[in-house]
Amino acid sequence: MAGSTTSTATDSPATALGPTALVLGAFSAAGTWAFLIPWTVLAGALAITFGAMGMHYARKGMGRLWTAAAGTTLGAVGLFGTVVLLWAMY
Repeated sequence: MAGSTTSTATDSPATALGPTALVLGAFSAAGTWAFLIPWTVLAGALAITFGAMGMHYARKGMGRLWTAAAGTTLGAVGLFGTVVLLWAMY
């Protein structure tokens, strides 16, 4: 390994918000159709929240905007899909 693995002063936990939102959003979108209702709602809400924070920090230069935006979108799709599914059952 040529690079250093120690943290530097420019590292920030904010760089993990986008990828975390992307993973939670993907789980939320896929979980809607697998009927994992409680986990899907929770993952969708967290993906939207983490994605919004990730986009905020990405505009300031920490993290990547596309992962945060994709996570927010997938989280919203999963959360909206679950709400529609539950509403249709009502």
